[in-house]
Amino acid sequence: MCGIVAYVGSKDAAPILLEGLQRLEYRGYDSAGLAIVNKTLRTRKVKGRVADLAAAVPARFKGGVGIGHTRWATHGVPSDVNAHPHVDGAERVAVVHNGIIENADELRAKLTVDGATFTSETDSEVLAHLIARTVKDTDSLEEAVRTALKRVVGTYGIAVLDAERPGEVVVARNGSPIVLGIGEKEMFAASDVAALVRYTRQVVHLEDGELATIKADGFHTFTMDATETAKEPLTVDWDAGHYDTGGYEHYLLKEISEQPETVARTLRGRVDDRFHIAHLGGLNLTPHETRAFRRVKIIGCGSAYYSGQIGAQLVEELARIPADAEPASEFRYRNPVVEHDTLYVAISQSGETYDTLAAVQELKRKGGRVLGIVNTVGSAIARECDGGIYLHAGPEVSVASTKAFTSTAVAFALLALHFGRVHDLSPADGRRICEGLRRLPAQIEEILAKDDEIAGLARKYADHAGMMFIGRVRGYPVAREGAQKLKEISYVHAEAYPASELKHGPLALIGPDMPTVAIVPDDELLDKNLTTLGEIRARGGRVLMVGHRAADPRLADDCVVVPKNETELDPILLTIPLQLLAYHAAVALDRDVDKPRNLAKSVTVE
Repeated sequence: MCGIVAYVGSKDAAPILLEGLQRLEYRGYDSAGLAIVNKTLRTRKVKGRVADLAAAVPARFKGGVGIGHTRWATHGVPSDVNAHPHVDGAERVAVVHNGIIENADELRAKLTVDGATFTSETDSEVLAHLIARTVKDTDSLEEAVRTALKRVVGTYGIAVLDAERPGEVVVARNGSPIVLGIGEKEMFAASDVAALVRYTRQVVHLEDGELATIKADGFHTFTMDATETAKEPLTVDWDAGHYDTGGYEHYLLKEISEQPETVARTLRGRVDDRFHIAHLGGLNLTPHETRAFRRVKIIGCGSAYYSGQIGAQLVEELARIPADAEPASEFRYRNPVVEHDTLYVAISQSGETYDTLAAVQELKRKGGRVLGIVNTVGSAIARECDGGIYLHAGPEVSVASTKAFTSTAVAFALLALHFGRVHDLSPADGRRICEGLRRLPAQIEEILAKDDEIAGLARKYADHAGMMFIGRVRGYPVAREGAQKLKEISYVHAEAYPASELKHGPLALIGPDMPTVAIVPDDELLDKNLTTLGEIRARGGRVLMVGHRAADPRLADDCVVVPKNETELDPILLTIPLQLLAYHAAVALDRDVDKPRNLAKSVTVE
């Protein structure tokens, strides 16, 4: 969570920092601030958005070195005082911090005894005081940062300024991402490449436990014990244009609309029409190793977890290997049994989700074989895993995931096809799935063409206080993702249940004021699903059906018809109308669609 930007060079830092923070605002947007060194340390901090900060920065806020931050609050309410950067009492050292300092109370108490005066409620302020006390006794800012961080327990991505060493910024990472950007006689650092791509596409990712000093003429990286490390820059495929709205009213609508293209990119070069298999060289698995796995365990958080449920269903159906998904945030805390013949798959759009990263690291410690399905090349989860699949969906800026979710489900279809053909999936079934995958982009286009129709339905249902989402087997994770989308961007309460479970309790909620969105694919459970709709209607409930055929008006008030693909792939398409439904409901309710309250895009704290 939160966004960090740092700059060292000959240009005015403030406009560069503000532009970078604007691109990182999806990571946190309750307050923002800057610190600039120009003979003295100057700061500006405000409660509110980056635009509010830009309005508060005076015209003469000049200097060629600075740091900036946009916040998602963990300790202390959003306020001017709790905003970053934090400075020491002498206003010599400034720090911006992502993460959580777990021993902050203990450090604060010791520093107070030593004479430090704290002004904020944050855990982050202790870092400024710790570093300021250490820097007095050394000629090196990086040594002061290293010494201070040895006293810290917790996670951090930080950038540090010292007014008496104005030509450098020291950054450090432990559990929260930091990326360096290499320019021409200027250097950048940020918590996400989104802040860098306007100025450079040459980047270096720090590892956990690694620090860097950036100066206008270059950088060097080192560990906590001052051992120098060698880093090779990567070239980022994305450019600044990928982070613009492209003429759409919201990033979310743009990203929903991009899905025909992004799904095509996820599939490109990976579908083999000769042997009807998926080419996934990034798995780093031989056919012999693939056949040795007896189970697949999928971990992810939020929408990634729900896409993992779709993936587990695909693996079981196509490869006939037992598979299941669970939240990564719970996985490592139940002391899981890690089996040598189980393949573990970690999902994260950003590749930096802390709960998922920590679960991957726990699996690696216990000898598990882990694949990653991520969207961001060079991210921490991608580096930690033994192999994996990049989504190539392009940057996703809106907090609510859409195109990354869909591309993840497609990646699981490829993985299931690959495993199935290595096991016992017939060439005929392999051909059938390959052909179905190729149809997906055009079929998504068909669904997107129903935008006006779905917008009308969203306006019709948006005023209800809550909605129920139901589906069976393949339809259940679709229902869960649909409920997630609705609640996170429209703030309408939504619950998802297996349709078969409705009569075991949730049916008590059904009535005229609790509409139901029913996922009803044209599969072997069609009749059972229609029976459930009858039970809802008999109790006065309103039904919006999403399926492959027009609904009997006796069973549903409204219906969205989705193109039919292969049965195993239908959940991918059934999700798209629910994205549009949630989007238009949020617009109808005048919500902040791209930046829903209390949420942030990349969850890098626990």
